[in-house]
Amino acid sequence: MQYNASEIEKKWQKIWDENETYKAGTDMSKPKFYGLVEFPYPSGHGLHVGHPRGYTAIDIICRKKRMEGYNVLFPMGWDAFGLPTENYAIKNKIHPKIVTENNIANFKRQLKMLGFSFDWSKEVNTTDPNYYKWTQWIFLQLFKHGLAYKTKMPINYCTGCKVGLANEEVVNGVCERCGSEVIQKEKSQWMLKITEYAQRLIDDLDGLDYIEKVKIQQKNWIGRSEGAEVDFAIDGCDDKIRVYTTRCDTLFGATYMVLSPEHPYIEKYKDKIKNMDAVKEYQAAAAKKSEFERCELVKEKTGVCLEGLEAINPVNGKKIPIWISDYVLVTYGTGAIMAVPAHDERDWEFAKKFGLPIIEVVSGGEDVQKAAFTDVADGVLVNSGFLTGKRVKDAISAMIDYLEEKGIGKRKVNYKLRDWVFSRQRYWGEPIPLVHCDDCGWVPIPEDELPLKLPEMKDFEPGENGESPLNKAEDWKNTVCPKCGKKAVRETDTMPQWAGSSWYFLRYIDPANNDVLAGKELLKYWLPVDWYNGGMEHTTLHLLYSRFWHKFLYDIGAVPTKEPYQKRTSHGMILGENNEKMSKSRGNVVNPDDIVNEFGADTFRTYEMFIGAFDQSTPWSQQGVRGCRKFLERVWNLQDIMTDGGIRPENESLVHKMIKKVTEDIDRMKFNTAIAAMMSFINEMYAQGSVTKGELSVLLQLLNPTAPHITEEMWSLIGNEKTIDETKWPVYDEAKTVDSEVEIVLQINGKIKEKITVAANLSDDEIKAKALENDVIKVFTDGKTIVKVIVVKGKLVNIVVK
Repeated sequence: MQYNASEIEKKWQKIWDENETYKAGTDMSKPKFYGLVEFPYPSGHGLHVGHPRGYTAIDIICRKKRMEGYNVLFPMGWDAFGLPTENYAIKNKIHPKIVTENNIANFKRQLKMLGFSFDWSKEVNTTDPNYYKWTQWIFLQLFKHGLAYKTKMPINYCTGCKVGLANEEVVNGVCERCGSEVIQKEKSQWMLKITEYAQRLIDDLDGLDYIEKVKIQQKNWIGRSEGAEVDFAIDGCDDKIRVYTTRCDTLFGATYMVLSPEHPYIEKYKDKIKNMDAVKEYQAAAAKKSEFERCELVKEKTGVCLEGLEAINPVNGKKIPIWISDYVLVTYGTGAIMAVPAHDERDWEFAKKFGLPIIEVVSGGEDVQKAAFTDVADGVLVNSGFLTGKRVKDAISAMIDYLEEKGIGKRKVNYKLRDWVFSRQRYWGEPIPLVHCDDCGWVPIPEDELPLKLPEMKDFEPGENGESPLNKAEDWKNTVCPKCGKKAVRETDTMPQWAGSSWYFLRYIDPANNDVLAGKELLKYWLPVDWYNGGMEHTTLHLLYSRFWHKFLYDIGAVPTKEPYQKRTSHGMILGENNEKMSKSRGNVVNPDDIVNEFGADTFRTYEMFIGAFDQSTPWSQQGVRGCRKFLERVWNLQDIMTDGGIRPENESLVHKMIKKVTEDIDRMKFNTAIAAMMSFINEMYAQGSVTKGELSVLLQLLNPTAPHITEEMWSLIGNEKTIDETKWPVYDEAKTVDSEVEIVLQINGKIKEKITVAANLSDDEIKAKALENDVIKVFTDGKTIVKVIVVKGKLVNIVVK
């Protein structure tokens, strides 16, 4: 009988659909397992072969968990708001809603074609008003608790998309979406106070099963540091310039200050600044640069001295010049720095270019006039008044005490993390449910009026100055204040795509609930997510944002756990056959439809797991796909040599070793070696010329999570009752995984001379005796002095002779 993958796969997918085989159960007395994959953005291109790698991995784990007796929730949905759909809609004059519906239909067809065991009754879509009602509700809670605020600030502005971007959406100075230049532009923006949660976002990583690389990325992005805030008086003015430094011990070496070009003191003291024309010219040039360009370390240093303003170094009373330079950002720290050029390369280059003093304060035996000495984590202070002679650690502590005693500074913990820029001047996003009233300010719309739906519009183009398209929807925009009843205007900015993806895992739990985000009992049962897998590119920002929202919801009693995800893993990228990242422009994209049509979904799934180590990037290989198809054909053809009966005594060790290997490797995401173990078992069965029904049944159960269609079909063909997913996962007997005999390598002076097979339970002395009695070994030891005999149990005996 020939293996017809297409026919078999369609048959079983129809059965699973009609029976709702993978619908999560309602019995809360059972142990639960919540498996989660990042829901896709449904683009017009459909799935490429990289998407299913992570889906297949968690599908395998969820299928195994069901067989192990768990109540499994494995949902899928759509992260469907966002710029690409809107840009496509503008270009092709189609409403984004229609574009989204078409894209989702194609994605869903592809996912079903691959046989994933998703619970489709839990499907969510971020663009569905019944979903974004609750995204808006969460925003209103943040607003009511003072964690959402509007402020005017310089933002990253994409000149192509005509929209403000978060820092994370700018890559190498261009928009990650369209590749257009990103410049700085002043805009009034909604912000979320993620910084309020900075320390908790670090501390609570300790109890989580995240891969170490992910934890490090999270901590680095938050960027906690300990230091001091120090006030530098401005000569002849009442104001002080506050800076944050982790190295207050180097204050005696601060020879100038740098403000960001946007610092408010520039405008405040413009009458005192003698070269204001040059300053304004520099400010205009800085405004045209993206934050990325401004922060590049290797770029040429530029700046303008504020002539007429000087600061006073608080520890020695010396007057020092104040400069502006675009490498200092008003949105980071205090928007001002003290410069210690002797011990910072950037400050040193700046000082050299503009002829500013360089004073060594940490001794290193280097000439700081020739290069900055930056190896100053330890060392002895010099030229530093009361700190001179102290080591760095003691000097930092002594200086903070001094600053606090004199009232010119204080201890401070700082974070690189900045508040989240939350508004977008686009149409295809969740409307922000606030109105602005001249008398009442910003007022939330009543919760019983949610969802605030997007108005129907034909023109989605943003305004020339980047105003939101919703600004043109006059009837929708003009409303009344819910508080006082007077005329009011709706917020016309929309939320970023990050909003809907920050809490989607909660809605999966209870997607049809119209009264609350999700029912409390269900949340209590299913949370936290037990295992979340996604791409490495989302392990920083998406995780931070969703952890922040979850912690806030925990604080207001909306969810029962402090953290959303107990375990987080990531998969490596699948590259093109040419070892480059897959992209249409490179012409190396592989379409899953083509692979499934030619080889079948089970082959596709098996190859995606066999392609290499799961966490590593690896190139696609069409030859490798063919190899996996041949493997499944060999599995299929085992029916031809099957005999009745259970596991044969002589094969018990072989079977139990395979069970152990596959079980442990799936749990460790070592899918390639799990498949290799099953391949070895099949080779042995063919070598023996037969396989019993009992032996084949075990193989089919172990292979089922990876290749569910072929295994279910064979299971029924060989006369097993029920279906595989109704059976229990095979359990190995540890005693039966131990070989009764082992092969031992015999060496003379480290060189292999012979191999022998001995009983596995022999003592070291017994193994040593057998080695020395061996005829081959005697040839090399006769007439020689045996210095020592080294026994490595179960592996080798090395005899050292002279």
